[in-house]
Amino acid sequence: MGSSQRQLVLPFLLLLALAGTALSGVQEVHNVLELTGRAVNKVRFSTDVASDKYTPPEEMDPQYWYNIADEEITKRLQLPQPNSQKAKNIIMFLGDGMPLATVAAARILKGQRQGNTGEESSLSFERFPYTGLSRTYCSNSQVPDSACTATAYLCGVKTNIVNIGVSAAVEYNNCSASQDPANRLTSIAEWAQNAGKSTGIVTTTTLTHASPSGAYAKTANRMWECDTDVTNYGEDASSCIDMATQLVTQTPGKNFEVMFGGGMGKFLPNSIVDSHGKPGERSDGVNLLSRWQGLHDGGVLVTNRNQLLNLNVSAVSSVIGLFQSQLMNFHLEADDTYQPTLSELTEVTIKKLSQNKENGYFAFIEGGLIDYGNHYTKAGYALDEALEFEKAIQLARDMTDIEDTLIVVTADHGHAVSIAGYPGRGTPILGINQHDTDINGVKYSVLNYAAGPNQYLDETGQRIPLDDILGSDDAITPSYISKDQGVHSGEDVGIFASGPQSHLFTGVMQQSTIPHLMAYAACIGSGKQVCDN
Repeated sequence: MGSSQRQLVLPFLLLLALAGTALSGVQEVHNVLELTGRAVNKVRFSTDVASDKYTPPEEMDPQYWYNIADEEITKRLQLPQPNSQKAKNIIMFLGDGMPLATVAAARILKGQRQGNTGEESSLSFERFPYTGLSRTYCSNSQVPDSACTATAYLCGVKTNIVNIGVSAAVEYNNCSASQDPANRLTSIAEWAQNAGKSTGIVTTTTLTHASPSGAYAKTANRMWECDTDVTNYGEDASSCIDMATQLVTQTPGKNFEVMFGGGMGKFLPNSIVDSHGKPGERSDGVNLLSRWQGLHDGGVLVTNRNQLLNLNVSAVSSVIGLFQSQLMNFHLEADDTYQPTLSELTEVTIKKLSQNKENGYFAFIEGGLIDYGNHYTKAGYALDEALEFEKAIQLARDMTDIEDTLIVVTADHGHAVSIAGYPGRGTPILGINQHDTDINGVKYSVLNYAAGPNQYLDETGQRIPLDDILGSDDAITPSYISKDQGVHSGEDVGIFASGPQSHLFTGVMQQSTIPHLMAYAACIGSGKQVCDN
């Protein structure tokens, strides 16, 4: 089978998986052919090749984005500076697929779960003293994915959709271009390591998923998570290094002291059954967990909540936690005696990394299943994941010193979800707007998605009443455009900051400026630093 044929087969298999009823756990939803525009013909600003999205030539040079970051930092430094404190520690919290509409709806749900009307409630990070907005487009896409955005907020450079850790000079699935040193980027995790800081990544997706991979990977296709994936997308896995291998064997991934998430199968050969009862996914016969153990004397693998909570972080050099074979389960579906919560992962991460008393640490912590709840157009799941996210942030702020630990909370991109229709105070956020109807007299839901699997129409195309359908956490929220899943949105997302130099995270900025601001605060990297003053 040729590479083009193979690339067309994979999305078909994805749709079959989404349609199946026998599958358990959270299923992968990201289709690179949809993200790259290869499923339809292109229009304006396209090349003659129908599958290519347009990239402005100047944006292919990483220096273009470094210059913008320098300008945006300089502009902020011209304002009165409330302090000159240096951040010893940085914790970046990433709410994947968390638009401001999801933030507001989660706030309301939090209050309603407490028996209040809800609108007056606040999430932990909404109480941070400084807020701003991040512009999320990537170099060749008006609406981004989690790969190009991770490159922006972790490497400080915008790139093409589906790319991770490489510049916009690299086209989709072009392995040789991704290996060109001129196109490869470094992340704030590597900058932190170069300054002697401890580093770690945490996610509720997989360790090789797009967001955490921005901290360590360099790839022309976010789906190249293991060697089998590379082969399935038409590349030679012996020369094109998959992301799991990069994490275990290359800088900066091999130096992480904490790695928590799902995706155990990406690290094990298909001849081995993993700790969760499923076969590994690798075709090369390599056991990357054994290789990791060999590289980390005193390193420990944990695979469930009990092992995590009984871990003595003072007795281990580093720890990798793989709590599911693939994606971790939604909090509402998880066995809470088996799968740890994001707060529990956060607590162990901070305890471990805080052992670096001299130089501090950088931690990346992702609430990754907010995005999946929104893709499934199950608003109840998305909001519950957002509430788990905000609990972890509160815990982190309580565990750390605001005088030396900068916490930055943001999202990578939005989702096309809205709160609309003038519902009264206290209307259940997951329910029906009781104060308005459509032109046919049918009440409609408070939350709606632009695209998704269920429009709730009768045989004549008219909307049906939803009173007996909505309200539960697992209900599918209505959508307008018929698709197999919800889609990302392109509006700005929020930034919330607390700690040293948090006052700089205000106003509207390019998403790619965020790591440069964090580096400024911590005096790491090659750009401006507060220590220069």
